[in-house]
Amino acid sequence: MTGPTVRPGADADLPALTAIYNHYVEHDYATFDVEPVTVEQRRAAWFVHYGNAGPHRLLVAEDGGVVVGYATSSRFRPKPAYGGTVETTVYLHPEHIGLGYGRALYVDLLARLAADPAVHTAVAGVALPNPSSVALHQALGFHVVGTFAEVGRKFGRYVDVQWFQRALPS
Repeated sequence: MTGPTVRPGADADLPALTAIYNHYVEHDYATFDVEPVTVEQRRAAWFVHYGNAGPHRLLVAEDGGVVVGYATSSRFRPKPAYGGTVETTVYLHPEHIGLGYGRALYVDLLARLAADPAVHTAVAGVALPNPSSVALHQALGFHVVGTFAEVGRKFGRYVDVQWFQRALPS
């Protein structure tokens, strides 16, 4: 890997981002969605929440002009007192896992969040087992705050979610 270009997501990225997400809908526990989504559904219910500034971001990693993954920081909970907390996530095209793209995305996202005085804490939930995601979060300064046992059901089994937290800036 020569290193990805990390930039804010754009409307033109939605087909690639939707394809990456739908891979996890259909084949993995990384999301608890169970039905694939369309580009239009992603635009209306997801993409519109992100901006190029502020606490809610969408960053895209490209390599050679091809979108290989994305990271987000989203509203953690709808109540106003949670405003300084964001939930972060990262998704990679399956052929680009383990090559440093997730780390590059998260490092950039966390730097942008740390520079925003409105953001105090980042949290992330990891469906288990997912040792690479656990290792990534721990390597980037997140610490485990607990595990919710069997809170999701997908592919005929119950799934645990381990929760991580990191203070910002850190």
